[in-house]
Amino acid sequence: MENELALVDWSRAQFALTALYHWLFVPLTLGLTFIVAIMETIYVKTGDIWWKNTTKFWMGLLAINFAIGLATGIIMEFEFGTNWSNYAWIVGDIFGAPLAIEGLMAFFMESTFFAVMFFGWDKVSKGMHLTSTWLVALGSNLSALWILVANGWMQHPVGMKFNPDTARNEMQNFWEVLFNPNGVSKFLHTISSGYVLASLFVIGISAWYLLKKREVLFAKRSMIVAASFGFLTSLFLLISGDESAYNVAQKQPMKLAAMEGLYHGEGKAGIVALGILKPEEEILKDPKHPFYFDIEIPNALSFLAHHSADAYVPGVNDLVYGNEEHGIESVASKMQKGKLAVQALTDYKKFKKEGNDKEAKIALKTFEKYQHVMGYGYLKEPTDAVPNVPIVFYSFHIMVGLGTWFLLLFIVVLYFSMINEIENKRLLLMLTVLTLPMGYVAQEAGWIVAEVGRQPWAIQDMLPVGMATSNISTTSVQITFWLFAVLFTALLIAEIKIMFKQIQIGPEGGH
Repeated sequence: MENELALVDWSRAQFALTALYHWLFVPLTLGLTFIVAIMETIYVKTGDIWWKNTTKFWMGLLAINFAIGLATGIIMEFEFGTNWSNYAWIVGDIFGAPLAIEGLMAFFMESTFFAVMFFGWDKVSKGMHLTSTWLVALGSNLSALWILVANGWMQHPVGMKFNPDTARNEMQNFWEVLFNPNGVSKFLHTISSGYVLASLFVIGISAWYLLKKREVLFAKRSMIVAASFGFLTSLFLLISGDESAYNVAQKQPMKLAAMEGLYHGEGKAGIVALGILKPEEEILKDPKHPFYFDIEIPNALSFLAHHSADAYVPGVNDLVYGNEEHGIESVASKMQKGKLAVQALTDYKKFKKEGNDKEAKIALKTFEKYQHVMGYGYLKEPTDAVPNVPIVFYSFHIMVGLGTWFLLLFIVVLYFSMINEIENKRLLLMLTVLTLPMGYVAQEAGWIVAEVGRQPWAIQDMLPVGMATSNISTTSVQITFWLFAVLFTALLIAEIKIMFKQIQIGPEGGH
């Protein structure tokens, strides 16, 4: 048992390591492709060589990020087969389809036109080059679409049917999988966060040039484009975040409770704008007051979760131990039903093998009745259904707090850029440079909320993480974990060094 737990923990750690490193590169690509496309469009429209030089500079940084980001993405996809083969077997028919489309359509288009975009200056017409740049932006975001469709399905499985004979989920409705509300909201929120990060990246580097009194015209023009793009996409980020939270409330109420540190359900529940959680042992004694202190926005959580200021929002304890008044079933009850489903599936296979069709039909009927909570049958304790609340809570509030700061920063930077005073605001420029790494912190915090918040599930309510791993040795996972840690860190250091060198050189023809 200890070996099994160690294997699960190390497999989770390795995948988390890969995902967190991978996400240092992806959002910048998502947003910078569009910023580059906008700048090149201005160049084509105006014929101003300054815009061509500006476009080529940011395109060079995009190419560095794009190339290094590929390595982590490829490794992460291979890990589904090496470390999570049980998961791959059970859901490969569904999960594999979006990933296959991503590789065959979106990534192929992105990579093909990336070559034209990067190497095609003065070799193809302006129109063809501009079209290639926009297709790279479209392709990179289509890649994100299919990956996030797959991830959204894990959080809210739809459009499939479990085949008891093969023990696999089989796709029944591709369009239901594609337009899964959870996947759509996750896609929109994720790409818009990438746009915000790319905007911070451009204005942060531009601010550095202005502080150094270098490339002034280049920096000011870049800041206007990026701040405008960042402001508009920040507004969209707020809207998509609201929709994403609403979907979480409907399909993953435990995640929502963890995001807000809500242990005891409330009507007219408020959002904690700022708070410090007590240790778990103190919370267990007094779940109604889990904070040392908190600043709350009244009724906001009820409205966010159910679009009604009076709505009841269940807390962690309601979801674990049940709440008859509000029709919430306890985890213990789901575990009991889940065990019946697991046993019925075992009996069905046994009776089918023996040729006892009558008993097989009875077992199948029992399985189908409790199939929706089958995953709970693998849990050991009701509290196993609770994610790490402090990690989710603090990650969520860091993400939201930083997102609010980014929006305010874009407004101020855009204002002073438009009145041509930005180069004189040294404190603002310093804050802008310091905010750039905070964009990456917000990105990582968002993914921690999404993935830690859905634990213990690989597939919500259907497959716990502990049942999804491969039958391999813990030692092999430990070795590859440290190898990947060294490799990814080396790649990150290489990217930073190359980018710093390019930034120090500056844009071609800049003044």
